[in-house]
Amino acid sequence: MCGIAGFTGRADRAVLTAMADAIAHRGPDGEGFLEDVAHGVHLAHRRLAFLDLAGGHQPMTSVAGDAAIVFNGEIYNFAELRRELETLGARFATDHSDTEVLLEGWRYWGPDVLPRMNGMWAFALHDRRRRQLILARDRFGKKPLYYRHARDGLVFASELGALRRHPAVSAGLSPDAVRKYFAYGFVPAPLSILDGVYKLPAGHWMVLDLDSGALRLTRYWCYEPAPDAALLAADPQALAEELLATLDRAVARRLVADVPVGAFLSGGVDSSTVSALAIRHTGRDRLQTFSIAFDDAHFDESPHARRVAAHIGAAHQVETCSVEEMRLGLPEVLARLDEPLADASLLPTFLLCRHARRKVTAALGGDGADELLAGYDPFRALRYARWYRRLVARPLHRAIAAVAARLPVSHRYMSLDFKLKRTLRGVGHPPALWLPVWMAPLAHTDLADLLGTPVEPESLYSEAIAAWERGGAAGGDDVDRTICFYVDLYLQDDILPKVDRASMMNSLEVRAPFLDIEVVDFLRRLPSHWKLRNGRGKWLLKHAARRLLPEAITGRRKQGFAVPVGRWFQEGLLPPEGLRTHVGGYWQGRLDEHRANRADHRLYLWSQMVLSNFG
Repeated sequence: MCGIAGFTGRADRAVLTAMADAIAHRGPDGEGFLEDVAHGVHLAHRRLAFLDLAGGHQPMTSVAGDAAIVFNGEIYNFAELRRELETLGARFATDHSDTEVLLEGWRYWGPDVLPRMNGMWAFALHDRRRRQLILARDRFGKKPLYYRHARDGLVFASELGALRRHPAVSAGLSPDAVRKYFAYGFVPAPLSILDGVYKLPAGHWMVLDLDSGALRLTRYWCYEPAPDAALLAADPQALAEELLATLDRAVARRLVADVPVGAFLSGGVDSSTVSALAIRHTGRDRLQTFSIAFDDAHFDESPHARRVAAHIGAAHQVETCSVEEMRLGLPEVLARLDEPLADASLLPTFLLCRHARRKVTAALGGDGADELLAGYDPFRALRYARWYRRLVARPLHRAIAAVAARLPVSHRYMSLDFKLKRTLRGVGHPPALWLPVWMAPLAHTDLADLLGTPVEPESLYSEAIAAWERGGAAGGDDVDRTICFYVDLYLQDDILPKVDRASMMNSLEVRAPFLDIEVVDFLRRLPSHWKLRNGRGKWLLKHAARRLLPEAITGRRKQGFAVPVGRWFQEGLLPPEGLRTHVGGYWQGRLDEHRANRADHRLYLWSQMVLSNFG
């Protein structure tokens, strides 16, 4: 992985250097600069080297000298693309750099190179022939890219911390982004937390005309369910074999590197399947797998990870941490967090990445499986929500919700009262709002109280509504609609940024075989009953994994990378010393209710604490 930054307009080497320095953790293996004063394009790059260690330095200029690029990511099918380009007459200066393949691919194919690529990327390419600067991001947004565009030019960077080193970028918060942050627990693209600064959305590219200053944004890919009715009665064993074969090719592609590659192993079916497939290509005892053990049994999955490692023959390494150590590490992690993100699993993810980086430079992970294969709890709630909405009149719903609100508060992971109260809060709304309301740190009525201004749910959750409607328009059912929500929002703006920041803080690359486009195209053709069946998510994956893993693993219920933040707030352990807190009546009232066990405000309190410590 790497970090990229740059701007157009007047040259200022001090600013360019400062932007690169701000993302040095993303690329500790080297830095490079390109200042094209004649065209007003200034590029910076920080390198974390994986391929062609000797020849892959950036910024990279084409052999013909008519284009230059800074690139963050990996193109896993670069060898095939290189061979195809060579038949077209392309010349290469490097031995096997995927960056140069992308550079030449753009020269020959333009934006048509984007759907040809299998990988993850964010890049800025200066096309000198057309006097353009092109920015692009991969299909799912695995690699970040922020920008600010105004009459005085374009500024871009992998992280907000680098962008803020440019004098044209304001440090003020975006009111719209703050509202959305409390609605989702993350800031949805294209917004960023900074006013006037945007994320390039996943699956998009844009072009800046260097002469006119005009900016054009184009979407080249989005996730669309395409359930194939012919697969409804397919042989489950045949489908399972096809899934494993497709996933196996994705794993093999992600093991290609000139540096050590390991794997995260939690003991869940996603990471365990990826690790088991990786062993096929590395051999027993040659794949290093990593997990974190905690001293609190409610949050510790390490026994399951050890069992999988012994079964598949991985060289497994476990680092034991106390939950208290994790809590005390919070100030450091938040100080380095680039944009507010109210996902507390950032803490154990950071510890896992730090642990893995001591041995490897890249690690395989299981990200994407829950989103694409209906693995989360809300998927199981869908049919009950439909039933409840048909049978329970609105006055009766209000009475039921009022009774449920009086249930004793439990701060255990995904406790019954937590799930019940959240579900009842959601089903009081139209189906398109179920998911965001279930997951929101603050309901829209509470958010109105916090902000002192009315909040319309249709505007607040506009992104979720659009994803739900798009899933239905593509012919999908409620499961497919929900997958669209998770892919468009939760995966792009929570899960992937969490893993990117936690890994890049430790100069580690994480690769996600489940997000391989070949795997995704297979999964989106599957009717939903192969994903969610009899209340069991990821049904086909678990069925396929029986060939690789013990039944005790494939039959396990999902356990997230949980953090006991509810208990920490209740016991006065949060916020810890060294963190700023939100001083105000709303915050204090919620904190007092939570500590008195009268209500569970963990999501709001955590979200507010993270936001208060931004910048």
